[in-house]
Amino acid sequence: MAQPTSPPAGDPHRPVQGVLWMLVTTLCFTAVNVIVHYLGADLPAAQSSFLRFAWGVLFVAPALWAGLRARYGRAIWGLFALRGAMQSVAVLLWFFAMARTPIADVTAIGYLNPIVVTLGGALLLGEGFAWRRGLAVIVALIGALIILRPGVREILPGHIAQLGAAIFFGLSYLTAKKLSGVAPAAFIVAMMTTVVTIFLAPFAIAVWQPLSWSEFLWLGATALIGTVAHYAMTRAFQCAPVTVTQPVVFTQLVFASTAGWIFFGETVDPYVILGGGLIIGAISYVTFREAQLKRRTLTPPPPATKA
Repeated sequence: MAQPTSPPAGDPHRPVQGVLWMLVTTLCFTAVNVIVHYLGADLPAAQSSFLRFAWGVLFVAPALWAGLRARYGRAIWGLFALRGAMQSVAVLLWFFAMARTPIADVTAIGYLNPIVVTLGGALLLGEGFAWRRGLAVIVALIGALIILRPGVREILPGHIAQLGAAIFFGLSYLTAKKLSGVAPAAFIVAMMTTVVTIFLAPFAIAVWQPLSWSEFLWLGATALIGTVAHYAMTRAFQCAPVTVTQPVVFTQLVFASTAGWIFFGETVDPYVILGGGLIIGAISYVTFREAQLKRRTLTPPPPATKA
């Protein structure tokens, strides 16, 4: 079947709007982190994540119904399924990690997502791999080692789970970026939510246990906030390149550390801040430099802008 005759509205050269949308994304994801950490490990990760996305289907149903009538090609539907599968693995691992590991640790390790995006962009999207990207990868991996400190501190199962989640979230984001050029943001989020719910259903049924109304409603809140976050993220992708919007995500370490201290009395591990800072610095530097090079190449001289 043919793809839509006209692409979704969106100008990929609105950096301010892209940054603001990504800031909304970051604040929403921090709120979800706090709620899931508050709920703890009483419920299995598969059940918690399934209920979060099952709630989400209710919120995205109108966009899902409208989007299903569009005429997308098989390749696009395949990308929707692929993103859903990768997101399912990522959220399973993330729910497990967030319920059992300090918020700041999970957030700092999650900053490896851009490393996956950087490598994936070079290998899968043909974005190239300059030496700056290679240096950023090395520095970021050093930062991850400082956070984990194998042999010096106890590496919790949640740390390992979050490493896996970072990989699959990064792959999911790459797929979302690919889809953002051919489908509306609302439908991309709706399809992700629906496919993840379907993928997680059998895992949740296998470990299902009774839950309270409070747990059920809190998971509904994560669904609402998470749906807003994914919508805002997709809008950010449509407004500006990843190199512009990605650095905003790094503010989440500040939000997460503050929330962990205020709500849960978690002391901030200086090594977590140091390792997270190295990852942030590496990605921010390569992002800034590559954005500069693109402007030199793509920005027309001033007279050419006066049509």
